[in-house]
Amino acid sequence: MPSRTKTSTTKPVIRCGIIGYGGAFNMGKAHAGWIKETDGLELAAVCDIDPTRTDAARQDFPGIATYNRVDDLLARSAVDLCTIVLPHNLHAPVAIQCLNAGRHAIVEKPMCISVKEATAMIETAKKAKRMLSVFHNRRFDGDFMAIKEVIDKGLIGQVFHVEAGGGGYGHPGRWWRAEKKISGGAFYDWGAHIVDWMLHFLPGRIVGINGYFQKLKWFDATNEDHVQAVFRFDTGAVGEVQLSHLARVGRARWRILGTEGGILDTGGESFKVVTDIHGIATEMTVRYKKGDWPAYYKNIVGHLLRGEPLAVTPESARRVIAVMETAEKSHKSGKTEKVPYE
Repeated sequence: MPSRTKTSTTKPVIRCGIIGYGGAFNMGKAHAGWIKETDGLELAAVCDIDPTRTDAARQDFPGIATYNRVDDLLARSAVDLCTIVLPHNLHAPVAIQCLNAGRHAIVEKPMCISVKEATAMIETAKKAKRMLSVFHNRRFDGDFMAIKEVIDKGLIGQVFHVEAGGGGYGHPGRWWRAEKKISGGAFYDWGAHIVDWMLHFLPGRIVGINGYFQKLKWFDATNEDHVQAVFRFDTGAVGEVQLSHLARVGRARWRILGTEGGILDTGGESFKVVTDIHGIATEMTVRYKKGDWPAYYKNIVGHLLRGEPLAVTPESARRVIAVMETAEKSHKSGKTEKVPYE
């Protein structure tokens, strides 16, 4: 339960603070909006090192408190929950600081950069008896939910092979998301979503990962140009993820093979399912479901106030980090590597 939850005659309220209100994607503002729209949450404060950004936050959400140092937010505000929207390398230290200060913590994806950091975050949360979660909002994407429903209902049989990827051809950029020490590398942006999705499509224990990382063209950025990981499960199933800034030709977003059929998703509003129904070969188009990102924060309220299961546990988010980190370890060793927290 929250340590300082405000209670009225009708309902308890969890007071929330946003740490990071950068203007690049306005994700701090987006989180603030989702919090404002969620029954049981109250947007109480925003913190950003840049005073122009906290000025913007006050304009966007009149009446909130603002701070320019995390220390001040934690010392002077009564927030129960901190949502951390910062560069990847800051997720772990700031989350640990918040947890140690008695606050629940949510971090944007990816959870952090290394398994060591992820484990430290989890252990701190347990010791502090506070909630830790990661904003894997794309578990609530309409395409993911529709594909998972087809798989879960057995329409393509037992899934044994999944391919996914993204990217294109172009410079990765000249900001922190293209700097490896800050971002973690080319895998740590969309790769975090894709790996998380794939681990839901392919249940089981990962027995080995092979990684292939390329640096061939964009030498003024420190992230890799092209990354790929192939991982094998104890069921014999295989998953393959590829992300590229060197792909002048595209590929399917998803190619999923099962013992009774397959799924091909090339983007848009639907995907193709080929299967067998009562001995008749059938091809159908399945429309994406309606996405529901606010469901993430509704689950946070349910978990903290009513004891409902947490939709995105920190252990599941650590598994994503383990896959990406082990892929790079395999690239460097030239061998199949065993993944921790498989």
